[in-house]
Amino acid sequence: MLKHVPNALTIIRFLLIPVIVISIFNGDYIIAFIFFTVSGITDIADGFIARKFNLISNFGKLMDPLADKLTQISTIASLTIIDIIPIWILAIVLLKELIMIAGASFLYGKDVVVYSKWYGKLATVLFYVAIVFSLLINQFNLESIWSNLDLWLFYLALFATVFSLLMYIKDVYQKGFIDKQDLNKEVTIDKKERKGRKKDENAR
Repeated sequence: MLKHVPNALTIIRFLLIPVIVISIFNGDYIIAFIFFTVSGITDIADGFIARKFNLISNFGKLMDPLADKLTQISTIASLTIIDIIPIWILAIVLLKELIMIAGASFLYGKDVVVYSKWYGKLATVLFYVAIVFSLLINQFNLESIWSNLDLWLFYLALFATVFSLLMYIKDVYQKGFIDKQDLNKEVTIDKKERKGRKKDENAR
């Protein structure tokens, strides 16, 4: 029975996404805050249980990070649509995710594993904190130094995100995740294949 708990928690996070989004659009920021916090707690519990009892599954490997990303992006997109945060913050987040997806597609099938590093986790935590503060500030109409605190936290989270992206690219290329010789071989093979195709076409 316990083996299904991590996956069940992941599914719960997917189900919470529309609740969070609808709450934000309705101006019920405290409700959005509660469910966003519950989502974060289930994420922590999910990972802890999976590692503690060795219940890591292929479903979890794929869907757990997807649930995290969709929750984060959906919440930021909702805050952008109702003009709480500027659109360029969402644009940078989406661009970073597209680059990561492209990188994952490139590494697929190469028997390469890029492990999560502290700076990637830091960026995630900072975004979580920024979203929480944004919801609370708008719920209670906080002013003075509190009014722009969420934006500064978003800026800090973006800096950490860009830094983590650059470091991942550096790690992938310089620290052995990808063999540079293999990349050169692939380029050479591709060129040979193209030459072979041209010869065949000329022969016809």
